[in-house]
Order: sequence, then C-alpha cells, then structure tokens
Amino acid sequence: MKHALYPHRGPVPQDVIDAVEFELPAPGPGQVRVEVLAAAINPSDVLTLTGEYGMLPPLPAVGGNEGVGKVVELGSGVQGLAVGQTVLLPVGCGTWTTHLNADAAALVPLPEGADPRQLAMLTVNPPTAALLLSDILPLQAGDWVIQNAANSAVGGYLVQIARARGIHVVNVVRRESAVADVKASGADIVLVDGDDLAERVRDATGGAPIKLGIDAVGGAATGRIAAALASGGTVVNYGAMSGEPCALSPGELIFRGITLRGFWLAYWFKVTDAATRNALFADLVRQIATGALSARIQATYGLDDIKQAVAEAAAGERSGKILLLPNG
Repeated sequence: MKHALYPHRGPVPQDVIDAVEFELPAPGPGQVRVEVLAAAINPSDVLTLTGEYGMLPPLPAVGGNEGVGKVVELGSGVQGLAVGQTVLLPVGCGTWTTHLNADAAALVPLPEGADPRQLAMLTVNPPTAALLLSDILPLQAGDWVIQNAANSAVGGYLVQIARARGIHVVNVVRRESAVADVKASGADIVLVDGDDLAERVRDATGGAPIKLGIDAVGGAATGRIAAALASGGTVVNYGAMSGEPCALSPGELIFRGITLRGFWLAYWFKVTDAATRNALFADLVRQIATGALSARIQATYGLDDIKQAVAEAAAGERSGKILLLPNG
C-alpha cells in the first residue's frame, strides 16, 4: 500500500509530497476498507500543499479531497454496503492513496457501470457549478450569465448545466488556444478576455441584459466581468486564479448598483441541511452516470508519479483535469 504524504507545506507544491509505503490496520467496527479507483487533483489541493487554502489539515497529511473507490473489506456491524460496491469517498479524507479505511456511514453508494474517472470528480466542481447557477440569483430559462475561466472544470460543468436549464452563457477565457475546447463542450459564445470585453459581449449577445457574472480569476478580470453586466447585476467570485484581490471600481458599485459576493463550497456544506445536500448530489450522480454531465481529462497518473501529476495540475494552459489512478 502507498499514499501521497506531505510532512510540510511550501511554495512549490510538487516538492513537498511523495509516494510512500504504509500499513493499514484492519477496518474497525462500522468501518470498511476501500480500494481507491480514481482521485482528482483540484486547484484547492494544490493550494493546500502550498498553505494558501482556506482550510488546512494538520500535518503530516495525505493529499486529496475527493475520489471514488471500491469496497474490499467490511468491518463488524456494517450494513447496507457490500464487497465490490463502488462508493464516493468522504470529502477531505486523503484520497491520494491506494487504500483507506472509512466509516461506512460516510460513504455514498454509486451506480455500477459508470466511469469511475468521471465519478471521481463529483464532489467539488459539479456542485459548485450547479450552485453558482441556482443559489446566487433566481435564474430562469432565457436569462443570461457570463463566466470567466470557462475552460476550467467548473466552467465546463456550468456550460452543460446551464444548457440543460435553458440559460444562456457568455464564456470568457484568457487565451485564444482555449476557445476551441470550450466550444467543444457545447458553448455558443466564447470570448478572449481583454479591456474591451464589455463591448464585445454586447455585440455577441445583441445587448441582452446579463444578470449574473461568475468570476474565478480575480484582479482586474473581476471588473471586466462587472462591466459586462446590466445595472443591478451581481458578480460572484469563487476563485483567484490571478492571485490578485478582486478589483471593482466604485463607479460599478455606486452608480450601477453592482453587487460583489463570494462563494465557497465548503461553507455551503456547513450551512446547508443534509436533505438539500443529498438531493443535489443524487441529481449530479444521475447526470454523470448517464453521461449527461462530464469533464475533460487531460492526463492520468499512478501514485508513484505524484510529483509530476501535481506539477501538471498546478501548471497553466491545461485542457482538462489531472487524475490519479492509485491502483492502475
């Protein structure tokens, strides 16, 4: 057995983590042993390694916040799960590992036959995309939103979810080479960010009023998204790819009534009741299992190549998600 362990944090994420062998005790009462099938490497995982994320586990720690596995052993008293069953792993349990023990009650049974690589990306990005379209403003079919970082995993899910709901999306990327990938995901309008973004958005939409701006970049990009909104619109920020604070002019806030707010999925988990959380994930599982919702995968790595995998995940200009397949 191996897991990807980091004893400290540092500015170069791949330098602090290594694949090391370990021994796992037998599952205790109410626990099961899970063989990890696939685990994602998200931006939040990279920020956790550098110490810049909003919630950090005690050290030493095993990397990985989401993944999917197969039950291989049952502890005493476990009911409702069977050996061979595919399960969603608990958030933040250290999924970059070949095996782990988990409380049976914390595992979510998943449909058999679905692609485990797609299921492994279920916990973070799909609910973020879905909630950005439902919990910020009451959007209806025919409404317009604009998002930057449209070539990100969240951006790709948002395009698919919005299309199913009849919501129009203006998609903004930071480089011309990303346009084709976003269009391939089903996007109609894809623009490269720049100082004249608001004018090009008006031309592309025929001047349609845009109620919601979704920002994952921060810095001056936040202001460019705001400028493309109708008066009274809302910008929601859920990331800082630029590494800079959101920059929004007083003119947008005062004279046009633009609102800026944030979204963090971890906080949503804290304040939302279990029934609402379960309903959201049941719907997302159904869509992923049937192929109605999916994400691009750029590369998969084994656990021994964890340094290369993290380095690629941390690099820019990717066209898809980096996944770990700890058991091959």
